[in-house]
Amino acid sequence: MSEISDRYRRCADAFERKVANVAPDHWSDQSPCEDWKARDVVGHIIMMHGAMLGPLDRQLSPAPSLDDDPLGAYRSARVDIEAVLDEPELAASQCDTPAGRIRVEQHIDSVLTTDLVLHGWDLARATGQDDTIDPDEVERIWPTAQIIPDEMRTPGAFRPGLVVFGPAVEVPDDAPLQHRMLAMFGRDPR
Repeated sequence: MSEISDRYRRCADAFERKVANVAPDHWSDQSPCEDWKARDVVGHIIMMHGAMLGPLDRQLSPAPSLDDDPLGAYRSARVDIEAVLDEPELAASQCDTPAGRIRVEQHIDSVLTTDLVLHGWDLARATGQDDTIDPDEVERIWPTAQIIPDEMRTPGAFRPGLVVFGPAVEVPDDAPLQHRMLAMFGRDPR
């Protein structure tokens, strides 16, 4: 397995544990993402798994419904991405993305793996779980958090109704790195 594949699996495992630990009566709890409940966070992650398959002319396999079985729906999407990462030639092939032409595995790493980390925090925060992010992931994501272009903070810049990142949140300069990173992505870590 590649470093990217290993990282995806670690982050996917962490997200899966959070999904598995959501109590049945907490799926409607509000997440830090203004328009999303806990179930919506998982739905977004599943949708992003499908988005990674689009440039490959693939789509998500039939899966349990998000409403009936969030964990099963997520696990199914995960299998589809792992199948891509497990094919070295496919993972190393080029695909067209909003960021330009890059390797498939790079696209998965920069978008999906990062989403698993950030939205794992959202899901944990929404459902009263430990929201500590792996410090290695915080270090990996921090440089990207510091250079988010303004257009990615503009609602509808990529398509109507889509908000990629909210406005940066003010936190003290000496706040923990996790807090500073989350604040750059528009989340209030407090």
